[in-house]
Amino acid sequence: MSPSDDPHYTFFPFGQKEIFAKIGKARLMEALRRMLLIRNFEVRAESAYLQGKVGGFFHSYIGQEAIQTAAVSVMGLENWWITSYRCHALALLLGATPKELMAELYGRETGNARGRGGSMHFYTERLLGGFGIVGGQVPIATGAAFTIKYLGKKDEVAVCFLGDGAVVQGAFHEALNLAALWDLPCIYVIENNKWGMGTSVERAVSVPRLAEDKAPGYNMKGYTFDGMDYFSCYAGFEHVYRETLETSRPVLIEVVTERFKGHSISDPGLYRSKEELKARMQRDPILIFKQALIEAKVLDDETYNQIDKEYRDQMIEAMKAADSDPWPDPIHLEEDVYAP
Repeated sequence: MSPSDDPHYTFFPFGQKEIFAKIGKARLMEALRRMLLIRNFEVRAESAYLQGKVGGFFHSYIGQEAIQTAAVSVMGLENWWITSYRCHALALLLGATPKELMAELYGRETGNARGRGGSMHFYTERLLGGFGIVGGQVPIATGAAFTIKYLGKKDEVAVCFLGDGAVVQGAFHEALNLAALWDLPCIYVIENNKWGMGTSVERAVSVPRLAEDKAPGYNMKGYTFDGMDYFSCYAGFEHVYRETLETSRPVLIEVVTERFKGHSISDPGLYRSKEELKARMQRDPILIFKQALIEAKVLDDETYNQIDKEYRDQMIEAMKAADSDPWPDPIHLEEDVYAP
């Protein structure tokens, strides 16, 4: 069943033709390129992990690419962005290169965090990090929004991505309560991929709609987007971004999506059948977007395959480079570590 068939949800309305006209061909193609960049990075990075090149944890974003691609396309780079341990996509979208991120996965000195952070802790100038603790990023995002307001900046917001499993954490409730009390410009985005590790969201959360049912309790607006449809995400984020800039009020969003991999690379996903997963993968956000572009005569199969190959080759080069990059010198281990 697709999200649009679920009676629980009322998705933010949008017109695909209007969005096409507003965005234009160049930006539509750029969105496709970004989604293929993410997909190819995740595929090759997972391959490196399975080869024993990558240690620690690894959480793939495959199946959710439309969400953060649309968010960054709408809001641009000049905001504060915060996310969970599933952070590869957002780092790529905010300007980190595949080579520096692959090197970080390999634990090399040339990595995004000099080999110290690994898969769960990527950063950019405007990405305050991926957070390994469930819900740990939510207070950080709230603090970023407080800073924006304190400094009197009217053209910035803080954007916080979290999973459905984080909404039952105490930090989530405390942070949203403060954001509402203090009128902070923060956009909280729940990426509901239906599973908190191996627990179905229906068994973990007491209400069916994570934003629309919970937002009123914090005196804020709640919206729901179809996370498998780029156009739904684009229209929704555009509305919410404009609203947050105008009101300096926090907003809670639920984006209904589906991850095509396990919670992490070590998760065999036995809590859902192969048939169920196969049915879900029929709504691949990249293929849905590709088909829309083909029907609009913006794209053809040959061009799509060329772009896909370009990024596939780029990721293979990133893997080769990471394999030969130097290891960190242990003498630098305590640098940039701050403690009272």
